[in-house]
Amino acid sequence: MTILLPGATLGVMGGGQLGRMFVHAAQRMGYFTAVLDPDEGSPAGRVSHWHVRSDYLDERGLATLAGHSDAITTEFENVPAAALAQLAQQRPVAPGAAAVAIAQDRAQEKAHFNRCGVPCAPYAVIAGEAQLAAVGDELFPAILKTARLGYDGKGQVRVASRADLRAAWESLKRADCVLEKMLPLALECSVVVARGGDGAMVHLPVQRNLHRGGILAVTEVHAECVPAALAARAIEAARAIAEGLQYVGVLCIEFFGLEDGSLVVNEMAPRPHNSGHWSIEGADVSQFELQVRTLAGLPLVQPRQHSPAVMLNLLGDLWFRNGATTAQTPDWPGVLALPGTHLHLYGKTEARPGRKMGHLTVTGADVAGVRATALAAAQRLGIEAF
Repeated sequence: MTILLPGATLGVMGGGQLGRMFVHAAQRMGYFTAVLDPDEGSPAGRVSHWHVRSDYLDERGLATLAGHSDAITTEFENVPAAALAQLAQQRPVAPGAAAVAIAQDRAQEKAHFNRCGVPCAPYAVIAGEAQLAAVGDELFPAILKTARLGYDGKGQVRVASRADLRAAWESLKRADCVLEKMLPLALECSVVVARGGDGAMVHLPVQRNLHRGGILAVTEVHAECVPAALAARAIEAARAIAEGLQYVGVLCIEFFGLEDGSLVVNEMAPRPHNSGHWSIEGADVSQFELQVRTLAGLPLVQPRQHSPAVMLNLLGDLWFRNGATTAQTPDWPGVLALPGTHLHLYGKTEARPGRKMGHLTVTGADVAGVRATALAAAQRLGIEAF
């Protein structure tokens, strides 16, 4: 890739919080930014030099973004791959449309994991009546997931037995689905990798994640959070998946650590990830700076974590504690009085239950102190202890 020096303009498809943090990182390094998002009040659009307000497949909007930008990335995986392919005819695009298309389809994604030699949970693809009838009994209990457009627990139904499968499929409007066997989990973790156009690859430390209701609630990153041997296997697997895609950009791979000590891959996100937000304060190179570097063709250096970190996801539910029917501002002064707390709010004007409004990262000198502070912050905000 051609090296783009500060002063160039970096474009991003999507105007959510990931785009906002990318824009902040790019601007800090001296780049101009352009965002395409149809929402006039999008978090990234509010802080970018240019905000192209159009649909993701609007040809005029795509041409305008390309006209502003020297290279273009994406901030969420459901940007149409066709739009990225169209942009790539005019400007460098990273990640490319082919890699994003695989990440947008669970069946293609799992096939890619298999090609890379990375194990995933036993599964079956269901795209019609014949495949529904052919599902083996050994897959139950299972989770039925739509092949496309599912995120944060949406488009998923737990299926205890074959008797429940048809009803579950009907509830998902007979969409193409993947049925995954439920396995005995010991932990969930993720790895953020960055790969440049020259094939150079670096990664953040392995991140231990806690999900509630299908949405990430807590991420911990320190030497004690994931067994060393399991962490090493996760990093090796993540690098193999990125290499198999010939990926350029930032990629997050989510894994399950099983009770027997084995590791299986869950899914991938072709962008920075909620579980990597801690890196803004906890590492010398954040996932968003890595995204800037891969897009601009700048050298990649291995990030160094300089502090244990715990990240708390701040959902809109926190604005409606104790049965409140109107939004009430959380106790930010009380939280920020705690040492090592770093508050990020995403500029969303309306709090709603389940909506990602921001995150809080806690850093400090030692693991025990960071966890204690994070638990105190969680208590003040009304977040369940972990």
